[in-house]
Amino acid sequence: MSRRTEKVASQLKGEVARILREEATDPRIRLVTLTRVDVAPDLSHAVFFYSVMSADVEDSSALEQVEHGLHSAAAFLRRRAARALSLKRMPELRFRYDPSLALGTRTLGLLRELGNAQEGQAAHADADARTHTGRSEADDEKA
Repeated sequence: MSRRTEKVASQLKGEVARILREEATDPRIRLVTLTRVDVAPDLSHAVFFYSVMSADVEDSSALEQVEHGLHSAAAFLRRRAARALSLKRMPELRFRYDPSLALGTRTLGLLRELGNAQEGQAAHADADARTHTGRSEADDEKA
């Protein structure tokens, strides 16, 4: 990506994110976070990768609703961004779901569960060891 397309991508991402946050009224796209923008070298189109901050991330019908909401708002978003940015040609806006945030959250949850399970097993093993040796925690502290 050239410097120009990187600059355009950055400006587009900021402006479209602002429009989504401040001007968009469609409830389907209220919890959308833009994660990345790829702009074609000829500025013919820009692909916005988005994530959804919602409890329904696993629900494919909820993701479809968000996608339909973004698709229907694309022309509005393009017009508003064109007013704010001084570009000779405003790229066509396209949207693709980015599962990386949802996968990262899920991975962290699994790691947290694994850590809690290991802590529970370690505490249980310590208690079993004391029971079998006939020693108490107080005896361990004296030693």
